[in-house]
Amino acid sequence: MRKFLTAALTAGALSAGAANAATTSTTFAVTATVQATCSATANPLGFGTYTPGGGTLTANTAISVKCTKGTGFTVALNGGTTTGGTIAQRLMANGANTLQYNLYTTAALGTVFGDGTAGSATMTGTGAGVATAQTVTVFGQLPDNATNQAAVASTTPYSDLITVTISY
Repeated sequence: MRKFLTAALTAGALSAGAANAATTSTTFAVTATVQATCSATANPLGFGTYTPGGGTLTANTAISVKCTKGTGFTVALNGGTTTGGTIAQRLMANGANTLQYNLYTTAALGTVFGDGTAGSATMTGTGAGVATAQTVTVFGQLPDNATNQAAVASTTPYSDLITVTISY
């Protein structure tokens, strides 16, 4: 009987200890704000070799835009860095010598790709996530006009530098 009593007392002591234990709980919020962001890379646009009187040259290039998913963006191009160049008439330079060219929104070359001023247009898109590039194609034309036909020959290329601005 003594064994039974000891066992019963031990079990009772354990039960009493468990009955006295209590728990409580709470919650906390976990939050994050997703910041809209965009980045862009652009490839060069090369017209190749221009032969005055040999015809107009066309070429195109791509701008890759990566934005957070659902973020609307606008792509604008400036008039370039060559002195005297504008969005309406861009210029490539080789020293003091220049060649006329322009950039367009489509292969039909109907609308000048610019910043939305002086009759130019910008291009828009919507981000698909920063790991997925949206491609904006830029179409270029170097006309075989009287001004370009009077260009000075050179073994070094004529060039210009266009700034791409992504607004979002």
